Amino acid sequence: MARFYIIGFTVLLFFDTIAQCSFKLTAIHAEPLAMSVDWLVRVFTNPWIYISIAGYILTFFTWMTLLKKAPVGPAFAASHFEVVTVMVVSIWLFHEPITLFKLIGTILIISGILFLALAESKLSKQESNNLQR
Repeated sequence: MARFYIIGFTVLLFFDTIAQCSFKLTAIHAEPLAMSVDWLVRVFTNPWIYISIAGYILTFFTWMTLLKKAPVGPAFAASHFEVVTVMVVSIWLFHEPITLFKLIGTILIISGILFLALAESKLSKQESNNLQR
């Protein structure tokens, strides 16, 4: 089961990161922002928008598959790790700076995910022990 979670959440992060970065690439290539037909044409003739849409669809189906088996609390927390993966990719792809707030946020997200995973593991062990009695 642990292998299912590791593979599943890796795939989820991959699709979500691709979707969000593709969406940003679409926005960059469609500049300047203007609510006009020309801007819409720039958006929808850009291949990144379709990669983004496909990424969001694949993210949705991956998430639904994971939720069938994963506990909701830790799964929801782990799904927010995409904030970290998007930040890391954005540093490389968009040359965005690493700030103190980003580092603190990353530490808090990872800590929260670890604490929830540990709490869920402890709760599962307690439930297992109670069932054995």
